[in-house]
Amino acid sequence: MTAPATTARTDGKAFSLAILVVAEVAAMATWFATTASLGAIRAQWSLSPFQEALLTSSVQAGFVAGTLLSALLSLADRADLRTLFSVSALVAALANGAILLFEPTHPAVPLLRFLTGMCMAGVYPVGMKLAATWAKGDLGLLIGMLVAALTLGSASPHAMAAIGGLDWRAPVAGAAVSALVAALLIRFAKVGPNHAKAPPLKLSNALDAFRRPALRLANLGYFGHMWELYAMWAWIGAFLAASFAARYGDAPPLDPRLATFCVVAIGALGALGGGFAADRLGRTFVTALSMAVSGLCAAGIGFLFGASIWLVLPLALVWGVTVISDSAQFSAAVTELSDRSLIGTMLTVQTCVGFLITLVSIHLLPYAVDAFGWRFAFLILAIGPFLGVLAMLRLRLRPEAATMAGGRR
Repeated sequence: MTAPATTARTDGKAFSLAILVVAEVAAMATWFATTASLGAIRAQWSLSPFQEALLTSSVQAGFVAGTLLSALLSLADRADLRTLFSVSALVAALANGAILLFEPTHPAVPLLRFLTGMCMAGVYPVGMKLAATWAKGDLGLLIGMLVAALTLGSASPHAMAAIGGLDWRAPVAGAAVSALVAALLIRFAKVGPNHAKAPPLKLSNALDAFRRPALRLANLGYFGHMWELYAMWAWIGAFLAASFAARYGDAPPLDPRLATFCVVAIGALGALGGGFAADRLGRTFVTALSMAVSGLCAAGIGFLFGASIWLVLPLALVWGVTVISDSAQFSAAVTELSDRSLIGTMLTVQTCVGFLITLVSIHLLPYAVDAFGWRFAFLILAIGPFLGVLAMLRLRLRPEAATMAGGRR
C-alpha cells in the first residue's frame, strides 16, 4: 500500500508543476506585450524617451504596488494560491485586451499596463510559493523552472511581434489570450505538502526581510541583479535593432525582433541550469558567478555596437543566459532563510523592492543612450551585478548560509 501512495504523490507533483510552468509562461506574456510592439508603434507614432520607457515601467510600477499590498496583507501566505493566481491572470488578460481600444499614445494605455503589473504580483511570487510547496531537496531547480517559465513568457511577445509584422496589436492581443488560458489552466494544479499554516495578519511581518542579516544580504544581492535584468530585457531589442541597422542598413541577416526573442528566451536554459547547479554547488557560488559574467557582458557589449552580427549576437546570448541564471537562487535563498509561515510574504517583499529598483534603471537607460550612445549606455547596468557579487560573498561567510542548498551555501 505504501508504494502506490508514494507514486500518487510523485505523479501529483509532476503534473501540478507542469501545469504551473505552462500557466506561468502564458500569464507572463502580458509583461512585455507593448515593449515588443515598440518598433511598430514608432513607425506610426512619435514617442519621447520617457513615453517609450513608460510602456515597460508602468508594468513595473504596477507590480511594485501589487507586491507592496500583497506583502502588507500577507496574501501569498493567507489566500488560496491557485485562486489568487487565477483571478490575477484573468484581470491581466482583460486589461491587455482593453489596450486594443486605444491608440498606444493614449493615457489609458500606461494605466492599463499598471493594472497588468499589479496582477503579476498575484502570478509571479505566488507561482514561486506554489512551486516551493513541492520542494524536497530540489528547491533551486523548482524555482528555476518558474523563472525559466517567466523568461519564456517575457520573450514570447517578441516572437508574436515578428509573426505579426508591423501590427503593434498582435503581441498585445496574443498576450491577452495567453493570460486567459493561464487563468483556466492553474485551476488544475495542486498545492504541495510543504504548505505551512497561514500566519496571523501582522503588517510588521514584511520587515523581517530587512531585520535579519542573512535575509538582508540575500535581498541586496537580488536588488543588484534586478538593477540589470529588466533594463536589459527592455532595451536589448532596441540595441540589436540599432546595431544591425548601423552595420547592415535595411537588410540585416536576421530580424532583430527574432534575435531579441532568442536573447531573452535562451535565459530559460540559464534559469534551469542555474537551479540545477545551485542545488549541487551552492546558492552563493552560482549567484556570484552569474552576476560576475553578466556584469562583464553589460560592460562589454556596447563596444561591439555596429559590429558583425556573428560577434554581437553570441555575446548577447551569453548575457541572456547569465542575466537570469541567478534569479531563482535569490528566491530559493530567501525561502530557505525565512520562517516557513512567512515564505510567501518574504518572496513578495523581495520582488516588490527589486522591481521598484527596475523603474530607475529602465528609465535611466534611454537617457544614457542619448547622452553617451549605445557604446557606453549599458555600462551603467554593470554596477548592479558587481555590487550583488559582494553581497553574496558576504552571505557565504555567515553561519546561516549553511541552511541553504543542503549546506552547500
